[in-house]
Amino acid sequence: MKKLILDVIEIDLGTPDNLLTIYINVYDSSLSHKWLVALNDLISHNYHLEKNYCFFGFPDGPRNGDYLIKQINSSIAAINFANLGYQIDDYFSLDTVLDKDLRLVQSRFNQLHVYFEDLQGVSGSISPYYTAADSCTRWHIRQLNLLCHEFESWALSWNKKHTAPEWQRPSQLMCWLSAPRFALTEEDFELFGVDTINRPLGGVFVGVNKAIGKHHYEVFCDEGRDSRISELTTTTLKSQTEAAGDFDIEWANNPGTFPWQIRRLAEFKEWLAVNGFDPQDKSLTIGHPQVGQVDLLRSFGTEDYHKIWTALNNHLNVQTIRTGAVTVTYPYNWTDHDYAEQQISIITQRT
Repeated sequence: MKKLILDVIEIDLGTPDNLLTIYINVYDSSLSHKWLVALNDLISHNYHLEKNYCFFGFPDGPRNGDYLIKQINSSIAAINFANLGYQIDDYFSLDTVLDKDLRLVQSRFNQLHVYFEDLQGVSGSISPYYTAADSCTRWHIRQLNLLCHEFESWALSWNKKHTAPEWQRPSQLMCWLSAPRFALTEEDFELFGVDTINRPLGGVFVGVNKAIGKHHYEVFCDEGRDSRISELTTTTLKSQTEAAGDFDIEWANNPGTFPWQIRRLAEFKEWLAVNGFDPQDKSLTIGHPQVGQVDLLRSFGTEDYHKIWTALNNHLNVQTIRTGAVTVTYPYNWTDHDYAEQQISIITQRT
């Protein structure tokens, strides 16, 4: 059945002299209405788009493994220098976080996420380390989480580039600093479910991962099918109760019909049941609620993922966003020499 279209969003990628415009059809649903209102608010009030947390899983992009590892170590050093009473005696290098088959050593990043959880705390219970930290140190604490997830995504695509190129996992995360949140209600849960873990190429998904911690599928993937909730390395497993105007665009191929993915999701459902969760319970907010779809033919002139990835690789920057109500241009970039200071200043002003 053809979906009703609530709005069409245009995003200019690249630089002013080299633009690629993508067109997003926003579906008409309860969650879509709330999300679009929140997105228009972010744009009209000129919230800061996090360009250092935007294009994930592009293996040959400028934010590659070497760069991300250096940033992780830099944030660890800054946190240690702050003398919060919490010392991270750890150092990351590519040869210790990727094995000989170019697979991520997940335990290293589980531990990195524990450092972040210890330092920031969890939703509703902020850590005393975070309370005592100045704005610059808080920024570095937050970077531990962001860089952890960004490196995990890069590493997966790096491995797939060398072993199964069609399964590289590029995506686009559109996140704004201090984005206001809104509560999810029961009617919004209908867009969730285990099956929504499979995301179509060009799918647009509302930003719901707002609790500090990991959701069920992340824990299953990171901790293993034999893990138990009472024995997790990552202690803050959270369902999602809030969302924001943030959104993701999936640029990877949909694995949903392939036997290995069908088997993996079956194992995940078993894991949920063993750990006391009902796999059919949509209020667990598992998966990715889709609120729209990129019109691939209008945007790229093709639905061929090879050509789409080639086009995107040459336009890894968000220049302008236009909705039916508002427009904004973002002239800054994460490569600016003072970009960290820009973000720290904005966070300080909004807190």
